[in-house]
Amino acid sequence: VQLVESGGGLVQPGGSLRLSCAASGFTFSTYAMSWFRQAPGKERELVATITRAGGSTNSADSVKGRFTVSRDNAKNTVYLQMNSLKPEDTAVYYCNAYIGWKNYWGQGTQVTVSS
Repeated sequence: VQLVESGGGLVQPGGSLRLSCAASGFTFSTYAMSWFRQAPGKERELVATITRAGGSTNSADSVKGRFTVSRDNAKNTVYLQMNSLKPEDTAVYYCNAYIGWKNYWGQGTQVTVSS
């Protein structure tokens, strides 16, 4: 299993970023996928989850209405569209797959929201 995130960077408050996670090594379309984040000195937290076919999503209250998770099963890729970014969204963002009672993680991508 390999998960590779991209799309992070430095953005001003109120700006937008789109994160991507390219997956390989498993049958992508048969697993739900999630995005987590970890800010300095804080525990890793769940940001959003999307079901196998993308028909249902769930997101943390802190990002509801601002972040949207989506997936393209033909491209084995899951996305996180982040709008109206706030300084408190600053964190390393990780893609996650839970397969066979085991969590798989990407290397993470840094998102920094600052003026």
